[in-house]
Amino acid sequence: MKEIVTFLFGLGFVFNASLFIPQVIRILQTKSANNISLITFIGFNLIQLNSAIYGYYQHDMILMYGNIISFIACATVTVLAIYYRNS
Repeated sequence: MKEIVTFLFGLGFVFNASLFIPQVIRILQTKSANNISLITFIGFNLIQLNSAIYGYYQHDMILMYGNIISFIACATVTVLAIYYRNS
C-alpha cells in the first residue's frame, strides 16, 4: 500500500506541473499576458522552490524533483507573463 501511495504522490506532481501548460500555450498563442496575476504566479514559484529545498534537506527526492518540475512549468508562465507585459 505504501508503494501505491508513493506512486500517486509522485504522479500528483506530474499532474500539477501539467496544469500550467495550457496557460503557457494560451500566452504564446495570444502573445498577451494581461489576465495573468503576476503576484499569484510569483507566489506559486516561491512556494514550489521552497518545497523543493525542503525536500532536498529531508532527503525526499519525490518531493524535491516533483516541486522542481512544477517550478519549471510555473516559472515558464511567470517569465512569459513578464515578457509579454513588457513588449
